[in-house]
Amino acid sequence: MTETVPSSPSAAVAVNLRVIPREQHTISRKNISSGALRVLYRLNEAGFSAFLVGGAVRDLLLGGRPKDFDVATNATPEDVKRLFRNCRLIGRRFRLAHVVFGNEIVEVATFRGSSDDGTGDRHVVDGRIVRDNVYGTIEEDAVRRDFTVNALYYDIADFSVRDYVGGYEDLMRRELRLIGDPVLRYREDPVRMLRAVRLAAKLEFAIAADARAPFDELGELLLQAPPARLFDESLKMFMAGSGLKSFRALDASGLLADVYPLTARALAIRSGATFRAMIEQGMANTDARVAEGKPVTPAFLFAILLWGPVRAQVEKELARGTDMNLAWIRIGNLVMNEQSKHVAIPRRFALAIEEIWSLQPRFENRQKKRVFRLLAHPRFRAAYDFLLLRTGESAETAALAEWWTQAQTLEHDDLAAQMNSMPAAPAVATEDASDAVAAAPKKRPRRRRKRPPGDAVQAPSE
Repeated sequence: MTETVPSSPSAAVAVNLRVIPREQHTISRKNISSGALRVLYRLNEAGFSAFLVGGAVRDLLLGGRPKDFDVATNATPEDVKRLFRNCRLIGRRFRLAHVVFGNEIVEVATFRGSSDDGTGDRHVVDGRIVRDNVYGTIEEDAVRRDFTVNALYYDIADFSVRDYVGGYEDLMRRELRLIGDPVLRYREDPVRMLRAVRLAAKLEFAIAADARAPFDELGELLLQAPPARLFDESLKMFMAGSGLKSFRALDASGLLADVYPLTARALAIRSGATFRAMIEQGMANTDARVAEGKPVTPAFLFAILLWGPVRAQVEKELARGTDMNLAWIRIGNLVMNEQSKHVAIPRRFALAIEEIWSLQPRFENRQKKRVFRLLAHPRFRAAYDFLLLRTGESAETAALAEWWTQAQTLEHDDLAAQMNSMPAAPAVATEDASDAVAAAPKKRPRRRRKRPPGDAVQAPSE
């Protein structure tokens, strides 16, 4: 079956339905979550069309085990809510139904339409779709999706896979291709460029030439994307197990400079190779932790990505004679504020990032009192792990990391004895405010003249 469906007012996509029957594909219901199956079956039994769609179908066909399962249907969000008591409706830009089964959330979307006859709710600004709640047919829904490999539908009615835009062949070729005109689709949503890079890195696919070509011209459109969306996309890119491959792909695509301009500039200078090695090791470590099921934090990763520009600017401040602590505070704030124009890093992570940075010079001060104070600091472990990543900066940094590694293996008394036998280190300008107060010479208390009894000052009322 062939028909032409407009994906937007200025473009059309040919739809050629191909049905892959159950015996010709590898998707098994035993690999689909129980929650998703319940949603699919109930919608089908109620007389609606119901399909597993998107990344779950793609990954199942590739032999993977998806974590999330999305459903597409001709039922409206209100229909879904009537069928499931455990359903809540969310979203303004895209109206969705979330059906909750314990810890699992099955996202249910109504087929998206291509044209608005006035009964729907679509809002476009400068070519970008900012709200889209126009419903249509499955054919229209297919051409509204971003990449062909994400427009495959698993039909619960007969267990076949439906392909409307050539996604099955692209999947077999391991190629990422946009549906429709790439320039138009990127203008609709610039974040699709980052999704292309992320998915290609994750799946080890090639990006089709026509999908890659507009990056240089349209990368600056990412400045118009909401910084909060770019933060979410960064988490998917760097903290889902393919961080190292995603970082390399983002850099190679040229889009790194549009999302992390300070990082890109720091990588371009002569000492950028050391900074790059640090980032890549940090990404590899994060990927390993994800693979082992260990927790990871965005604060540590963003601290790595922005370390190059922070360190370079702090060194300039110190060369001007700025106080050490003031330099770290000032530059940390400046860098975070500048980066937040592109990627909105939540304040709770920003505070942790700045603290990891400001603790780095304190590792250089190995006076006993300050060593124990740093060891007891609540952010010590993150700062120490960060120090280990910096060992490639110099032989001195590597020796420093080795000393602090050994220090953590010693009991308190043994470490104290070892430092007592060390020659006294000269004072360095890395002390925090409390250290500075402790080190200041004590002044003789000023003798105060006693007031006559009638001169008593009345305490202010509260």
